[in-house]
Amino acid sequence: MDTAPSRMPQALDRRGYRLAVFDFDGTLADSFPWFIGVLNGVADRYGFNRVQADEVERLRGYDARQIMRHLRVPNWKLPFIANHMRQLMARDIDGIRLFDGVPEVLQELTDRGVTVAIVSSNSVENIHRILGAEAAGRVAHYGCGSSLFGKAAKFRKMLRLTGVPAELAVGIGDEVRDIDAARKLGMGCAAVSWGYARADALAARRPDRLLTRVEDIPGLFGG
Repeated sequence: MDTAPSRMPQALDRRGYRLAVFDFDGTLADSFPWFIGVLNGVADRYGFNRVQADEVERLRGYDARQIMRHLRVPNWKLPFIANHMRQLMARDIDGIRLFDGVPEVLQELTDRGVTVAIVSSNSVENIHRILGAEAAGRVAHYGCGSSLFGKAAKFRKMLRLTGVPAELAVGIGDEVRDIDAARKLGMGCAAVSWGYARADALAARRPDRLLTRVEDIPGLFGG
């Protein structure tokens, strides 16, 4: 079981962070419109509730467990659904783009000597294709695919792989589970407001920093 000493949120204005662990979809890639576009077809295939247009904003305020309960998705189906979603994204990959400014941010971080990693339920192949060769070359490590043990386990594995202590790493994501996973391990946590979850839902979890622009990311590292 993941354990870490509790700590209060603090501003990420220190210059000592050596590892940036990014989520991908909704954080670096603007994939939420695509996700909404395919979701009801996946619901029909796997027998869970469709999402009506007037429900979308409400669901963006839920955490992952609340969403699964609302849609009535059994846990045992999740790996199959995730695999199918990765296949659909591979099919539609040419229509998915990075948020403006992402390649420049990755360049700036690597120029500063920050190790950049991506942890995502998406596939490495999909992520590489969306990033493009140049931006993908800025990412030192990938932790991709579904995990039975959740995102905290992926974060822990990334810390072990890089050898960077948790207190010198920051998780950057667009969902409540990204905040919770980073906190569980004693990492810094920054939430971005331009992705899947609503800004108020993220703020309620009190991340160390709530970002409103891609260009604000380097400021987490003292810039």
